[in-house]
Amino acid sequence: MILRNYEFKAKTANPDKLEKKLLKLNPVYRGEDHQIDTYFNVPSGRLKLREGKIENALIYYERPDIPDKKQADIILYRHSPEISLKDILTKIHGIKTVVEKTRRIYFIDNVKFHFDNVKNLGTFVEVEAIDETGQIPTEDLKEQCNRYFSFFELKSADYVSNSYSDMIP
Repeated sequence: MILRNYEFKAKTANPDKLEKKLLKLNPVYRGEDHQIDTYFNVPSGRLKLREGKIENALIYYERPDIPDKKQADIILYRHSPEISLKDILTKIHGIKTVVEKTRRIYFIDNVKFHFDNVKNLGTFVEVEAIDETGQIPTEDLKEQCNRYFSFFELKSADYVSNSYSDMIP
């Protein structure tokens, strides 16, 4: 599946406050997932294998490392957990890093909300305006991100420019 997202990630000291605010909008709760993201060495972009109870996927993405809202171009392959996939990827590419997190997942229409507690990094909120069909104009996706950034009363200094994989000590 090829996706186009417009998204942002922000550091937050109080994800519970932001989550309570989101709950007032009656989002669809998908659950809490303990996820292990294994990032592999690739010449460009990022390749990760996500292993969780809710989400399991091989994900390749390209996204600029800027402290703002940004477009991400994604190729997503959903799969059933199978250790041999990780073994093959490790053998071919080698492991760059591993990110472990607990993620609470919500949706409002095409917008996905994550409240993340990332091991050794802290707490974050991510908002992804997702276009799975190629039918949503980029400006609409940007507007969705802008709306939720303002809704959460976040500041520019809260933006995180990098992937968790780049932040792991």
